[in-house]
Amino acid sequence: MGIRRLKILLELSRSGSMRAVADLMGTTTSTVSQQIAMLARESGAALLEPAGRGVRLTPAGRRLADRAVATLAAVEAARADLDPEAEPAGTLRAAGFATAIRRNLIPIVNEVALSHPAMKIVVHEHEPAEALALLLADEVDLALTYDYNLAPARGHQELDVLPLWSAAWGLGVPADAAAEAGGNAAQVFDAFRGHDWIGNSRNQADEEVLRVIGSLAGFEPRMRHQADSLDLVEDLILAGMGIGLLPADRTPQAGVAIVALTGPEVRLRAYAQTRRGQNSWPALRLVLARLTRGAR
Repeated sequence: MGIRRLKILLELSRSGSMRAVADLMGTTTSTVSQQIAMLARESGAALLEPAGRGVRLTPAGRRLADRAVATLAAVEAARADLDPEAEPAGTLRAAGFATAIRRNLIPIVNEVALSHPAMKIVVHEHEPAEALALLLADEVDLALTYDYNLAPARGHQELDVLPLWSAAWGLGVPADAAAEAGGNAAQVFDAFRGHDWIGNSRNQADEEVLRVIGSLAGFEPRMRHQADSLDLVEDLILAGMGIGLLPADRTPQAGVAIVALTGPEVRLRAYAQTRRGQNSWPALRLVLARLTRGAR
């Protein structure tokens, strides 16, 4: 149903006169009559009935006019929410990987709670493929994702991508075996070619990186285990069950060492992704500005 026609019906219910509605809305009684007739066709119900020399709303017309109050209020609220100059308000839904949520989003959540109480941020933890699927399905407004320089993610032309930060990753190994490794990345991998390897249970990019460097060393890593948690990767290493990628700046628990990878290096790259054309929404624009500031 047309919003303008609902507004005409509401004004008619209040004034009881087509002439009064026409004067209020700067149009003619003929136009008011035509708009009400079109609304009747859209709703599938008779909205007016004769009353002496004029007309009055039918019971169906009065019910629709009552509902129009809430409908028009919701439309005005939505327009205000989408106004690029409006105060950030509403609920922003974000999905992303744990590190970016902790590092980038939680400080913004805390700031927004104080500076913009009419705005809320809802957080869902997901690996990149999961977060992007939610974003493309319009189930979230912001996706915090990552890829690796050796396993770049495929882009989506319907999304805008904001690079946030990058971080070096190394190879997590038993501390007493770290002395065996030296040289470039391929040489480090070659020193552990007989070991089992640990991949990510929810993101194949980790395994792609391991296979790329393994191929440079002339072998394919034997992928035996998968873990989403970095703490679990360390536990598996300590248990002698395998080796795997870990952030180079991580402080591992006793018994685990992180060997640097160079030539080629391994870098995780973090991004904020949004649906194209949505960045003018004040709430999303505010969060993206804060993310950009944090990245700098």
